[in-house]
Amino acid sequence: MPGRRSSPPHWGHRLGCLRSASACRVWGPRSCPAWEAPQRSPLLCRDMALQNALYTGDLARLQELFPPHSTADLLLESRAAEPRWISHQRGLWSLTYKEELTTPLHVAASRGHTEILQLLLRRRARPDSAPGGRTALHEACAAGHAACAHVLLVAGADPNIPDQDGKRPLHLCGAASSLECAELLLRFGAKVDGRSEEEEETPLHVAARLGHVELADLLLRRGACSNARDAEGWTPLLAACDARCTSPADAEATTAHCLQLCRLLLSAGADADAADQDRRRPLHLACRRGHADVVELLLSCGVSANAMDYGGHTALHYALQGPAAALAQGPEHTVRALLNHGAVRVWPGALPKVLERWCTSPRTIEVLMNTYSIMQLPEEAVGLVPPETLQKYHRFYSSLLALVRQPRSLQHLSRCALRAHLAACLPHALPRLPLPARLLRYLQLDFEDVLY
Repeated sequence: MPGRRSSPPHWGHRLGCLRSASACRVWGPRSCPAWEAPQRSPLLCRDMALQNALYTGDLARLQELFPPHSTADLLLESRAAEPRWISHQRGLWSLTYKEELTTPLHVAASRGHTEILQLLLRRRARPDSAPGGRTALHEACAAGHAACAHVLLVAGADPNIPDQDGKRPLHLCGAASSLECAELLLRFGAKVDGRSEEEEETPLHVAARLGHVELADLLLRRGACSNARDAEGWTPLLAACDARCTSPADAEATTAHCLQLCRLLLSAGADADAADQDRRRPLHLACRRGHADVVELLLSCGVSANAMDYGGHTALHYALQGPAAALAQGPEHTVRALLNHGAVRVWPGALPKVLERWCTSPRTIEVLMNTYSIMQLPEEAVGLVPPETLQKYHRFYSSLLALVRQPRSLQHLSRCALRAHLAACLPHALPRLPLPARLLRYLQLDFEDVLY
């Protein structure tokens, strides 16, 4: 293994055990008192033969190294994957690998070596030992090794012990491969709403944040609170709405998981308008991430499109100030949904900034401009759009620039007048009007890719 301390040549393949990190005496496999009687504190082992057998899953070799009546209650030294600056005496610093302690049980659990795990437990390895801050059960759940988790739980491992970061094993079941581990933990008494010590997150927060629909469903069926709040006042619904896309390629999948999670949480009684400490609501976060389908879902639950956070920002502000990654998810759909649910229009003086930021999304510009009876742009606005963008969307930007300070079509003016008359009841009244479908879509700001 890279970074592992090599054994002195005279150790050979013997199992070297030290009573503590500072001890100097080396015991052989037959002379070490650990083989004769259990010790109150685990022994520190630096034998490379043992470590190689553990990491490679060599059961036969480990059966030789751990004969009957021996103990597997040992400590192993491991090194962090990345070097760190370490302080020494006299103010000297050096770049070196930080050494950490683990146990044979942790190594077996993290690598899915079930039979080795059973052997170590028969040799008196303690299932809840946590020299490095985590128990072996944490390691098994984080890696998604359900068989190892089951062996540890049957051996008496505590499913509610927090690790060095204050997280319980159930908090580490966020990967899709860990669903079976979560089921086992709950079956063996894990608290479904057990909180992490610093963030005060429940496992449902973790499932929502990571987009793990199946885990969220399992937790809710086992009684998880859908409105639990963490240290910052976030509910699982807020965490689900803040799901980020790591790349344009996964935007569709992320939004689909987010929508599934939100539907699941809302059906379980989650508050669609619950605000955090900064008064940010699920609608704000869904708009920021560009989850248009989630925005439609939340608006259909009756949340206000004009609720403000502590900074005075509405959902439309979040949609128009979101990251560039939201462009791949079609921000025009989010903006249109908000405007069709009564969102207050953008202040005309801010439209040039919006044009400059979203010029590569002409439909976003279109739907905003179609809420005004007069084109609210200065003549110099043409300089805000790069030439290549003007060329790519030539038809749209030609129509936009031709209408600057010019009257719009009579049909558009009629649309503006009707929408202004309906005002607050716009989202409920428009669909009920006895109008042809095409005209109804026009009133709802359907995209035409040109301005009249």
